[in-house]
Amino acid sequence: MRQIKLASGRSMPVFGLGTWRMGEHADRFQAEVSVIREAREFGVSLLDTAEMYGEGGAEEVIGAAIRGQRDGLFLVSKFYPHNASRSGVVEACERSLARMGCDYIDLYLLHWPGSIPLAQTFDALHALQDSGKIRDFGVSNFDIGDLQAIPEEDRHRLGCNQIFYNLAHRQVEWQVADWCLRHGTPLMAYSPLDQGGALLRDPVLREVAARHQATAAQIALSWLLQQPQTVVIPKSIKTSRIKENLGALDIELSATDLRDLDAAFPAPASPVRLGMR
Repeated sequence: MRQIKLASGRSMPVFGLGTWRMGEHADRFQAEVSVIREAREFGVSLLDTAEMYGEGGAEEVIGAAIRGQRDGLFLVSKFYPHNASRSGVVEACERSLARMGCDYIDLYLLHWPGSIPLAQTFDALHALQDSGKIRDFGVSNFDIGDLQAIPEEDRHRLGCNQIFYNLAHRQVEWQVADWCLRHGTPLMAYSPLDQGGALLRDPVLREVAARHQATAAQIALSWLLQQPQTVVIPKSIKTSRIKENLGALDIELSATDLRDLDAAFPAPASPVRLGMR
């Protein structure tokens, strides 16, 4: 699995498994546990979750799937903005650790901007880092103004900005991507396949896929993986789809491919707000 370096010097896989909508139904719990275990067998070590997903249910699924097998994993979780106070972040982290049965989280993110002063939030993240309960910290769904409001001393320490990003939704490229690149902050693309639908039916995307004897999903993921400092976390509950998605790591898009995709899915040419799903 390819890795990218974080500002801390640690490494993060460029491909992971999202867990949104997991842990919401008791009758699916064991099947979701099995999916995560099989994904690990395929080489997926980055697992992304949040306290919001199933109100902790997705973290419990991960906890059951990785019990006794924490080594080699890169766990990402996120906390609610209403838990972003000095004490709230610490308490939220401890609850997430308990649900996952772990001693630490590799990358802990503020899920989206809220009303609590960021100085409090980052003070708590520093405390968690000092105590060993998290390795790195970052943000999610932060637009340019939100990023600029981050305490200056932390702007070069972010483990990532997790954002809604795919071929059909390139709002991040207006200003956010450049800011993150300048500050050494990776982008972590959620919904990288736009939850299926129209994107994967696009004729240009399918034409590029045919050139590579690949699927449309593999090309959409490969395109993201060729963007600077970008990680993808497609979610799937089908092991066959996870194996298919992993095939994107072996595809190198040509200049012609990239030109055709840019024409079909142009980047924003005027100011636009960051997308969110």
